[in-house]
Amino acid sequence: MAELDVQPKRSSPWWLWLLIAIIAVVILIFLFRGCNSKTTTVSTAYSTSTTKAVAVTKPDWDAVDFNGARTKDEDVTDTSIAVSGNDRYTIYTLGENILFATDQNTLNSDAGDKLKQIVSSLNKRFKGANIGVYGSTDSTGTAGHNKALGAERAAAVKNWLVTTGGLDSTLVSIHSLGENKPVASNATAAGRQENRNVSIVAFPNK
Repeated sequence: MAELDVQPKRSSPWWLWLLIAIIAVVILIFLFRGCNSKTTTVSTAYSTSTTKAVAVTKPDWDAVDFNGARTKDEDVTDTSIAVSGNDRYTIYTLGENILFATDQNTLNSDAGDKLKQIVSSLNKRFKGANIGVYGSTDSTGTAGHNKALGAERAAAVKNWLVTTGGLDSTLVSIHSLGENKPVASNATAAGRQENRNVSIVAFPNK
């Protein structure tokens, strides 16, 4: 009988299998990244959104000019409320004597009637806008005391705007100017009285 020359089957080199495994892993990684990129949430300094970042303009609270020209507001008929501003913001200003007793931070009993008119205007013209409440004093007393008093008065007005006026507390911020940025001269009694006030500034959303 003829003898059959049977050779053992050669196995593939080990490094070939390793190479195939590495290539497979790389392909899977690229596929996984490709799927994720379609639904990636983009987070920026401005806002967070899916596939698109939307910039949100924040008010420049330090750039408000309290000596701006007076304007008219049909919803504010009380002459003790001064309305001013420009195309970027509107300011509603009430004197200390309207809202508070001298050197006090508790609202007068009739302050609510004035604030209701301002809230009515805010709800009509600036729904959802950022609102800044600024407390100002004259230069009598120490700068520290004036800064604290301005903050306390601004806080009292904010509390009323939120609890009674129904404004969103997350949109209302407190700012104390103290004796800084006076609207009149502190050299006269009339000027000092004018400088003691609270201003409500509305920044419409852009």
